[in-house]
Amino acid sequence: MHRKNRIILRQLYKITMKWIAIAGGWRKTNALIEKEVSFLVREILIAGNGIVSGGALGVDYIATEVALDMGVEANQLKIIIPTSLNTYRKHYLKRAKEGIITENQATMLIAQLEEVQRRGCLIEGTDIILEKETYYDRIKKIIESADELVAFHINQTEGTQYTIDQAHKKGVPVKLFTYTIL
Repeated sequence: MHRKNRIILRQLYKITMKWIAIAGGWRKTNALIEKEVSFLVREILIAGNGIVSGGALGVDYIATEVALDMGVEANQLKIIIPTSLNTYRKHYLKRAKEGIITENQATMLIAQLEEVQRRGCLIEGTDIILEKETYYDRIKKIIESADELVAFHINQTEGTQYTIDQAHKKGVPVKLFTYTIL
């Protein structure tokens, strides 16, 4: 169904839009995970719902890329980062220099977030230093913005588990997909 028609139908039938949080690992993905994240995000957006995610590598990056490719704007996409984009940029370039991520990963993520910002979909935090607690605060904001959580739990990572736990604590329904990548 054409996007314009979905908007009209939503108005006619007063269909309530849901915000679906997309979360998952950033260290490792594979073709199967990429395919499943992409399929699910497309289905969510085609149904007239929105996605909210955290502007990281891996699952967040894939979900955001699909949304951008579909041409969504702020009415269907929220990307929450814990700092200003400028601070986030510096952090990821530093992580690339440290060898934690590649320079290509840092550059691609920064370019994606600049496009997210250009479309009015970026929600910047006020933190100055990025550390574990800062990221966990961002996760809480994502869950507070969500009606549901879809978690792609890769290798039982701590961050994704924290996201799942926060959703349960807030009474946000969780759809869980688990993967093990060696």
